[in-house]
Amino acid sequence: MKVTLIYDNEVYKEGLRADWGFSCLVEVENQPRILFDTGANGKILLDNMKKLDIEPETIDEVFISHSHWDHTGGLPDFLKVNGNVTIYSPSSYRPPKAKKIVNIEKATQIHENIFSTGELMGTEQSLVVKTGKGLVVIDGCSHPGVGNILQAASQFGRVYALIGGLHGFREFILLKDLELVCPCHCTQRIAEIKRLYPEKYVEGGVGKIIEL
Repeated sequence: MKVTLIYDNEVYKEGLRADWGFSCLVEVENQPRILFDTGANGKILLDNMKKLDIEPETIDEVFISHSHWDHTGGLPDFLKVNGNVTIYSPSSYRPPKAKKIVNIEKATQIHENIFSTGELMGTEQSLVVKTGKGLVVIDGCSHPGVGNILQAASQFGRVYALIGGLHGFREFILLKDLELVCPCHCTQRIAEIKRLYPEKYVEGGVGKIIEL
């Protein structure tokens, strides 16, 4: 499994552009390529994709965590380039027209070993991928709370890794049993997470590739 950060508040690889928002490409062997969220600005999204040698036409599906502009703003421009995708949307969001739109409310299996937590607290869904090491959870902003997200994901197995925005999260004990944490985007206490869990912490930023 490989996760490539395309849109984030910070830059990891020189030559790419940071902006407030989040998007990543999720690649699982023998499964469709999934674009998780689309950042705030389509031009920045597509430009970063080009520099990362990610062709929009090769993406099969788009998974939208929640309706906020910094996670959906790039979607219209992306669909102009590739409208032949399936969009997995939380039921509270109405995406632009695409080949197929799947509205998700409850926990759902999307593909073999790939799941949605369902739309938690009516606001946000997270993507869950089952690997040989455990579950990899990818979230947008953690609006329902990291604890609720991890609990919802755990119905599919043991959570191994957490990647994405954690907002004002401060219940750091919840990360104790994880083996990898990559806090991105809106996370307010990245430095504290890094200090408490240096062995688990993975730096984010546009261009970062995490292989699991």
